[in-house]
Amino acid sequence: MEFLKRDTRLDFLGWRKQAVLASLVVIAIGLVSLFFRGLNFGIDFTGGTLVEVSYAETVDANEIRANLRNAGFDDVIVQYFGTSRDVMIRLPANSATNAAETSSLIMASLRAPFSETLADSPEGKNQRCVTASNQSQDCHVQMRRVEFVGPQVGDELTEDGGLAMLYALIGILAYVAWRFEWRFALGAVTALVHDVAITIGFFSLTGLEFSLPVLAAVLAVIGYSLNDTIVVFDRIRENFRKMRRGTVSEIMNSAINQTLRRTLLTSLTTLLVVVTLLLVGGEIIKGFAAALLIGVLVGTYSSIFVASPVVLSMGISRDDMLPVSKEGEEADALP
Repeated sequence: MEFLKRDTRLDFLGWRKQAVLASLVVIAIGLVSLFFRGLNFGIDFTGGTLVEVSYAETVDANEIRANLRNAGFDDVIVQYFGTSRDVMIRLPANSATNAAETSSLIMASLRAPFSETLADSPEGKNQRCVTASNQSQDCHVQMRRVEFVGPQVGDELTEDGGLAMLYALIGILAYVAWRFEWRFALGAVTALVHDVAITIGFFSLTGLEFSLPVLAAVLAVIGYSLNDTIVVFDRIRENFRKMRRGTVSEIMNSAINQTLRRTLLTSLTTLLVVVTLLLVGGEIIKGFAAALLIGVLVGTYSSIFVASPVVLSMGISRDDMLPVSKEGEEADALP
């Protein structure tokens, strides 16, 4: 932590070529994965039925998958949900049956093996549970949650999610161009596109489910990365007006070094919370936390190695950042 207590004089812009090359390689890998593998969309986007069940004892996911396929659910996806006793079952949308019928058929298939065992056991009556509605059910398998999203709703969410990111980028482009200068706007948007592309590419490579919470995390990453970039840009503008000596690259490097402590401390404190969510938050927010983790890391990197180098490459100069003097301003200042 001693590094964070002293001013640095690192030549960040001197490494911009290596940084650009590294970013292009990572983005290219993600794009290739998206082209060939795509994203593992959740039922929020594809439509379908999700059932979460809890077993009294450890259960084999392969056996559950085999039982459901024998019952006619060929496209079923079975995965553990946190522990080896909690299971998540996903089915694509099926117009032939509604959500209630599908969940009932699934639960009947899951309880069938235990029902046969209970029927042959003299202690079977003692292994039944009574629910809040006074209905007897098998204690071995209990349903926790059922969700259903129709195909049409899934398509609408996919379209709306993409438009949300597009509108966010357009709004940011307009704001930064008005607040700073058009070169800074392009630099900020380039950094944000860079962050989103790497985050989405990560989900394609790992096969993690891309759901609505993940989309919300991607939008949050856009805001986080923009905030960090704006801080650096604001210091660059101040340095252009205060520093009378030095090249454009030296002035921008100075601004990045001056804000480096703030950038790293903000990122570290944010990462502590995100890593905690990822480790102990459970399966429900795993994708959300993973997207934030990658987004915060990449957003911190892009505010230093992407946004400012893009501005520098477009030929920013000191004259571009000097305040515009109004006509007659000097005459009005005379007594």
